[in-house]
Amino acid sequence: MVCLPFARRRLASGLAIALVWVVAFPSYAGDEPVSLDQAIRLGVAQAPLLTARDADIEAARQEAVRAGRLPDPSLTFGVSNYPVTGPGAFRLDADTMTMRTLGVAQDIPSHASREAERELADAQIVAATAERTVTAQNVREQIAEAWIGLWAARQKRDLLTALREQSKLAVKLTQARLRGGEGSAADALAARVDAASLDNRLAAVDAELAAAQAGLQRWLGEPVAVLGEAPDFDRLPVASTQLEQAIDRQPPMQAWQAREEVAQAALTQARAAKRPDWSVSASYGRRAPGLSDMVMLQVGVSLPLFTRNRQDRGVSAKQAQRDAVQAAHEDARRAQREAVARTVANWRGWGEQVARYRDTLLPLGRDRATTALAGYRGGGSLQPWLDARRDEIELRLAYADALANHARLWAALAYLLPDAETTP
Repeated sequence: MVCLPFARRRLASGLAIALVWVVAFPSYAGDEPVSLDQAIRLGVAQAPLLTARDADIEAARQEAVRAGRLPDPSLTFGVSNYPVTGPGAFRLDADTMTMRTLGVAQDIPSHASREAERELADAQIVAATAERTVTAQNVREQIAEAWIGLWAARQKRDLLTALREQSKLAVKLTQARLRGGEGSAADALAARVDAASLDNRLAAVDAELAAAQAGLQRWLGEPVAVLGEAPDFDRLPVASTQLEQAIDRQPPMQAWQAREEVAQAALTQARAAKRPDWSVSASYGRRAPGLSDMVMLQVGVSLPLFTRNRQDRGVSAKQAQRDAVQAAHEDARRAQREAVARTVANWRGWGEQVARYRDTLLPLGRDRATTALAGYRGGGSLQPWLDARRDEIELRLAYADALANHARLWAALAYLLPDAETTP
């Protein structure tokens, strides 16, 4: 039997945990429209990958706190001048030089070494932060891809669903002419085949919808019943010229800049190894009763005398690694500039295709099918309508694909800069 105070404590604890969950991981009502920006905000707020990157940053910060500090001192104790032969062998009071010693030793790395260690730790924080920025961009792009995939699938379904009425009308017309003795059974069957083929297309799109819904649910935690209005995919939140000029501010380039800082800090640390390190030790020696106790103080210094095959080799290795990172950074910068230019060109090209489909090809395809069906109603052949119908379906599917490609390229450019720089 659970006592009431304990039950109340458990209830309060559960409510507190639920409140923390709601604050840390915002969600949405299943029947509310979810726009692209809202989906990205919700998905980023609860992305496990970003939680992992935050933990990496915290780990780097904790390492930076201890960087450059003196190592722990050492406690020494023992016996010195202990006789092991002769009449007083193995006796502590047989020889006046025998002492029991207790001391402390402290290694003191050079100031340059400790500063280099701090510099490297700071560079590791910058690198972890840059990796977090890259991960955030990847997460935003994947959420945008999932949202656009669902949006495009629904656009495709709407485009095909709009053809159902004409299919039903064609089936009725062929059956009416068959009953009137003017049509043929082949035309009636062809119209029914066309209607069934359209249903098959819709079933395939429904499967795409289910898959796209699962893709977006991965990031939001719940299925999305209603999508909000899509953004204007014909206009970027940041001018394309600004994107091409802001290469170094883009997340992939920030990561390369951080790698270069880490390589430079490692080179500085290798150069600091040529500076001598120090050590200090002090001990107290207790001798036999009646004899004077003794104190020992020692100062040591390392002697980097043979640097040619030791420290200089390390410096040369770190120098080569730094140069390699710099060269790779420049290559990545050129590749990123090319990728942005290609994406902008493809986005514009798909935008022109979308406009041509919307303004010219789809209206012409619709008018062609309507005219052909009207001709059949007036006594003509059904084949022109079947041909026009097939072409119109393909036009609508191609238009839906063009919409998706255009939107995906837009997202790849719209979320290329950090959040603060992508505000329209």
